[in-house]
Amino acid sequence: MTLVVLTGATRGIGQAAALELSRRGAELAIVGREPERVSEVAREAHGTGGGAPVHEHVADLTSMAQVRALADELLTRYQHIDVLANNAGALFATRAVTSEGFERTFALNHLAPFLLTNLLLERLRGGHVVTTASDAHTSGRLDLRDLQSERSYAAMRVYGTTKLCNILFTRELARRVPDVHATCFHPGVVRTGFGKNENGIWKLLTTVGGPFFRSPARGARSLVWLALSADAASLNGAYVEDEKVVAPSAQAQDDTLAAQLWGQSSELVGLSTSTPG
Repeated sequence: MTLVVLTGATRGIGQAAALELSRRGAELAIVGREPERVSEVAREAHGTGGGAPVHEHVADLTSMAQVRALADELLTRYQHIDVLANNAGALFATRAVTSEGFERTFALNHLAPFLLTNLLLERLRGGHVVTTASDAHTSGRLDLRDLQSERSYAAMRVYGTTKLCNILFTRELARRVPDVHATCFHPGVVRTGFGKNENGIWKLLTTVGGPFFRSPARGARSLVWLALSADAASLNGAYVEDEKVVAPSAQAQDDTLAAQLWGQSSELVGLSTSTPG
């Protein structure tokens, strides 16, 4: 039985993925920041009839302290994790800093999956790490001298930069830890609550454009495919769209930049910058 740890599991793509993974018989460890929503999705997953266990974990992944606590919880509970699906993410219209001093988009979308994956590596050997990226990465511009967007903040650009980080993280993870298969994917423009956590233009755009967007179930298809399909099992370092490997932007293929981002991210979250053993 395949055990999948899925973050951002309580809404949108994550919720749809949780239900489909459970329907297909995967054992699930779902992660969300609201206990009530986590329990609700767990009940829905049980109701799919897949028959596998569904476990509940609560963490706010904008907090690196809570990421570490979640990792400890997962390490204690599970002897092996077959798939870690780093799906949690958000777009924030205005710049804000977490209590730990990190710009929150960067913290949630990049630092959290980077830290969680590294902390779980001993349980992921022979398994897969699947990260939800986005075609928005093409609008990102990674400046290693300004990872916290202190010089300027434009919501979509910063979001795109964090999605660029997801792809660079995937490539570098594949290079550094070859016995863990790392992939990422673009889910398409999906009809979810994305962007509605803020007032103003982003809430308006997501509300008006919603009828033209993909369903969450369609957006989750590549995640489920990468997690469970034998056809995807050999992929490593790949960026996927509609269950096909595609080439990301030139900057997303810059292996020197990927290594530099890994080093700086390690320093920010207090990890060793050496290659994991």
